[in-house]
Amino acid sequence: MPVLLNSTLRDGSLREAASELGIPMLLHEAGEGLRFDEMSIRAGVTGILNVMRELGMIPVSRKRTREAVPFVARSSTWVRAHESGLLRTLVHLGARVGRGEVLGYISDPYSGTQHAVKAQARGVVIGRVQIPSVHEGEALFHIARFGDDHEEIADEVEAFQQTHLNDRDAIRPADCLNPNRQR
Repeated sequence: MPVLLNSTLRDGSLREAASELGIPMLLHEAGEGLRFDEMSIRAGVTGILNVMRELGMIPVSRKRTREAVPFVARSSTWVRAHESGLLRTLVHLGARVGRGEVLGYISDPYSGTQHAVKAQARGVVIGRVQIPSVHEGEALFHIARFGDDHEEIADEVEAFQQTHLNDRDAIRPADCLNPNRQR
């Protein structure tokens, strides 16, 4: 993963239960609800296999991969819809954004009016809604905040996306059914 985010515990969550038992936990959040996102699934399976290899649960892969050290965000914020309507996004995942920058527009299909959706903080877009129909209060863009290395982080997010979009053979069903298989 190009970006890590340390999150606070949520009441009643699996993270909270694991924490109470002293069990360290990583949570892969990607894609969106009610949809299969092939790139996110591929990245998640790759991550699980890498953790299993690191823990000695399965053999180390012979395939050489680029060692990327993830950037740890110091905080993040969600930009939410101030009204309902149709969202037209202007920024992609991994985009560097400045405070006050227009991320998209919400249009009212009946009146024809549109309202700008602006970033409330400087950072990198690590999540965004994919469905154009949005409702007031809905989370639209997730912005991670870092130090001064925004350009390098944005480049890593883009490289990560390209790697997992283009590498359709990275995870084969046989890898999941037989994790001991050497490649």
